[in-house]
Amino acid sequence: MAALVLLLVGGSTAYLPLAPAVRVCTHQRPAVASPTRTASAAMGVLDQVSEAIRGGGEQASDSKSDPKTAAFTAANDRTVMAYTERVARINDLEDEIEALEDEALAAKTAEFRKRLAAGETEEELLEEAFAVVREAAWRTLDLRHYDVQLVGAMALNDGKLAQMGTGEGKTLVATGAVYLNALSGKGAMVVTVNDYLARRDAEGMGQVYAFLGLSVGLVQSGSDTAARREAYSSDVTYVTNSELGFDYLRDNLAVIAEEVVLRRELNYCVVDEGDSVLIDEARVPLIISGKTDAPVDKFGAASKLAAVLERGIHYDVFEKEQTVSLTDKGTRDCEKALAVGDLYEPTNPWASYVSNALKAKELFVKERSYLVQGGEAVIIDEFSGRVMEGRRWGDGLHQAVEAKEGLTVQPETEVVASVTYQSLFRRFRKLSSMSGTALSEAEEFATIYGLDVVDVPPVLPSLRSDIPDSVFKTTRGKSNAALAELLSLRRSGRPILVGTTSVEASQVFSDKLTELGVKHEVLSAAPEAAQREAEVVAQAGREGSVTISTNMAGRGTDILLGGNPAFMARLYLRTAFAAAAGLSGVTPPRDGFFPRAVSEEAEAAVSRAAARFAQSRAAAA
Repeated sequence: MAALVLLLVGGSTAYLPLAPAVRVCTHQRPAVASPTRTASAAMGVLDQVSEAIRGGGEQASDSKSDPKTAAFTAANDRTVMAYTERVARINDLEDEIEALEDEALAAKTAEFRKRLAAGETEEELLEEAFAVVREAAWRTLDLRHYDVQLVGAMALNDGKLAQMGTGEGKTLVATGAVYLNALSGKGAMVVTVNDYLARRDAEGMGQVYAFLGLSVGLVQSGSDTAARREAYSSDVTYVTNSELGFDYLRDNLAVIAEEVVLRRELNYCVVDEGDSVLIDEARVPLIISGKTDAPVDKFGAASKLAAVLERGIHYDVFEKEQTVSLTDKGTRDCEKALAVGDLYEPTNPWASYVSNALKAKELFVKERSYLVQGGEAVIIDEFSGRVMEGRRWGDGLHQAVEAKEGLTVQPETEVVASVTYQSLFRRFRKLSSMSGTALSEAEEFATIYGLDVVDVPPVLPSLRSDIPDSVFKTTRGKSNAALAELLSLRRSGRPILVGTTSVEASQVFSDKLTELGVKHEVLSAAPEAAQREAEVVAQAGREGSVTISTNMAGRGTDILLGGNPAFMARLYLRTAFAAAAGLSGVTPPRDGFFPRAVSEEAEAAVSRAAARFAQSRAAAA
């Protein structure tokens, strides 16, 4: 059986079977004659839901010794069953909704808005609205919501966190809740962890909203103020958590109305990968800072001193707390080297400079914590693996890193405005979230955000095989074993994803594969790799492909087994149109990206379309 193999250098191996995964990811309208077709399909999927629920109950019986687990399971089963009853009523509407022409289906949005204005509630509209969204998704994307996906959408609409496993289609799940909550005209946001996912989902799921007459906005890291304001004023807005946070801070610093981009009221929000954004990054403050006139020469001296100090003798490192501490000997030797009587002297302080220099030396690793790019130290986001242009660490830490790398040390900064994600997301009138791994933090979600976790059953049982970790004494032994397993698995034609913890580790593994003549792709935070990210991810599921990646391509990024022909078509058209119109910023695919040559007839058709596109742009200019 063909399968994608996920090989973690420093972790375990997981085999993802090809055939079942395709069944899960392929949404097809059931081929049953109307009117019994819908009822038949609904009952089939409902049977699967019921079976999944019963399975969950049986598993829970083994943990009766844990009252909390038993109570959660019982409450979760009741919630899912209540939602399932509503799904049956949505299915009853399917034949009626399907019979509508495109214009009549799209007109449902105006009808819903009139009914809301007349006093109906979103809850009263839910079943019909979800049936409309399901039909719109089928007509625009050839995707039809499974019953359990509607269960997940109901959880999101109720302001809960829907836990759904990998491959269960969380992106499609959000459309029902987002559409319903956008009908009020107050806006609905979908928050993702990086620009790539925000753009992908806006371009994909945005077709559903646009078909139904809603406006869709997208905020990217390079968007200007006018584009941001227009995006946030749209009915549905796709944005990353960091961009939303900094836009909120900038709005609070604005001195004129034209500088404000967000709506006055934060209405509804769906946070994708909620465990990462709402828990892992919850207390990490977003900071806007301004430069100070503090001297920078001390950073260079402290960096040189830190380079000769010895760990365990002059200082101790506490990696979990991300701190360092000078020993008594270290303090005395530093005072002697710097010719000062006291490192903590208020009029001539050195302690913070030495401490930051030691942190830069021990805790902030090049190509893992940051990249040197264009003469600057650029931060790598530890959660998404992407470079954070224009962002700097505070309290002199960034200057210490610059001194360590021999770069020009920029002036220190002071905090002008600050907010945490914990504080930001609690400002929404209604907050919901999605994740594949939320149960372990269920209590925190409930306590901090008032988010109850709903464990949504899968469409089909998972057939993934998780192999136990292998532990090695040395890094070389670990790498050699991973390489040997990769070569063995590659002979079967399985696509393989190799996960590493840093750009440097990815490059080392890549060099080994190059020496062996193994064709592969590298995906990392390095700018040259990030430019081709979508291209690499789209084809990582091809037969026999090998992809090396840091956690950049991890959370929320879909790898379709067998490759992604739709993406290949879009990339081919985008490249042809950009070349014809003389547009920059579109990176052409590498040689050999397309598995076969485009037919002469298709190539001629694309050339004609590209020429017309170029002419229309020229005429408009």
